[in-house]
Amino acid sequence: MAHGRILVVDDEDSIREYLAMMLEREGYEVQSAADGKKAVKLSSKESFDAVITDIQLPGMTGIDLLGAFRESDPTVPIIIVTGHASQESAIEALNLGAFYYLLKPVSNEELKQVVRNALEMQRLREEKVDLERAVHVGTERDMIGESEGMHSVFNLIARVAKTASTVLLRGESGTGKELVARAIHVASSRANERFVSINCGALPETLLESELFGHVKGSFTGAIRDKRGLFVVADGGTFFLDEVSETSLAIQVKLLRVLQEREVVPVGGTKPTKVNVRIIAATNADLEECVKDKRFRPDLYYRLNVIPIVIPPLRDRRDDISLLVSHFIEKLTGGEKTVSDDAMTILTSYEWPGNVRELENIIERAVILSDEPEITGESLNVSIFPERLRKQTLSGVSTDDLGVSGITLDELERRYLLQTLNEMGWKKKQAAEILGINPSTLYRKLQRYGMEEQVED
Repeated sequence: MAHGRILVVDDEDSIREYLAMMLEREGYEVQSAADGKKAVKLSSKESFDAVITDIQLPGMTGIDLLGAFRESDPTVPIIIVTGHASQESAIEALNLGAFYYLLKPVSNEELKQVVRNALEMQRLREEKVDLERAVHVGTERDMIGESEGMHSVFNLIARVAKTASTVLLRGESGTGKELVARAIHVASSRANERFVSINCGALPETLLESELFGHVKGSFTGAIRDKRGLFVVADGGTFFLDEVSETSLAIQVKLLRVLQEREVVPVGGTKPTKVNVRIIAATNADLEECVKDKRFRPDLYYRLNVIPIVIPPLRDRRDDISLLVSHFIEKLTGGEKTVSDDAMTILTSYEWPGNVRELENIIERAVILSDEPEITGESLNVSIFPERLRKQTLSGVSTDDLGVSGITLDELERRYLLQTLNEMGWKKKQAAEILGINPSTLYRKLQRYGMEEQVED
């Protein structure tokens, strides 16, 4: 049986009734109107998948009605059926965006085929919109890692992918939570269905609610037509809720309903829609603390935390850094650049607060800004690296090197300055850049410690 909502507009009762009866036998839901004004009024209250209209109508012609629909709902296909055809009216209708122009008498099979084509075009258009906002499998980067922590993650992915259980991914920002979610989807029985994701912290509450659950026409200012929510878009597939801790308590109630009842109710609607979707949530927040602070519902937390997976930060899997660097260089240059030993030492000694995402950004900048075939430690200079990385690694200074036991802060600073200057060949400007201070500030400190005469420009 066919599906779709169709509006039939004709001033002759017998024709309206006949078309409605024929289309309903095909499985369509049909509404009818005797003139253009009634049709416009109906469309303001309900949405239709196609409209069939005569040209000769009282008060408002079919061409006028076509123009009115193009303003209110430019995507709905309009089928013109008329016994008073002219070349001019046909051209005008098609120029205004009519889907098809039929002359009476029309055979039942011809009209049925045109309706099927119109609804198929509408379905493809909606699917295209869905695909543009849905995140699909196949474009994601590979997950890289041979460390013990990542092997544990890989094992969990393989085990949970075979189930339909809800998964909660925990980890710092930049650790690759979405990559893990995608990997679970790819390894699951839902791999051929959609993978849809949304960052819950990136949208205001009202917009997030509409994106998640959809809305009905007229439910708020700007809701000019019904809209499917992402839960419905993801039906049959996987829905990744990133930064779920950022949702409001009101939205958490609706998320709980999806998890418990497997149904969604659009904003402004009353009729629930059943959905079959696997939910993977992620957060970099401490959800237990959020529950204690009453910022996150405990019942939702327990529903999400069925299978927790903790993704280790990059600083806890330093053995993977060289693999990741090679992967990013291959992706960016096709293997045309290499990384020197001293550069790799710098990269593996850094704490990486931004995790894998920060590492990728650093490598991309180094590839773009370095003209040499090899990225060296010198290449990772002040124009490439964040200040905190320069301070931590390029100076080579550690508290162990300085020997801090039993000395004052002034003496510690003097030793720090001295070691940095030695490593920079006593070049004041370079040393100031490494220290993250102005040259004039460095000069005053050198004067204070009686070291200014040793500095060479």
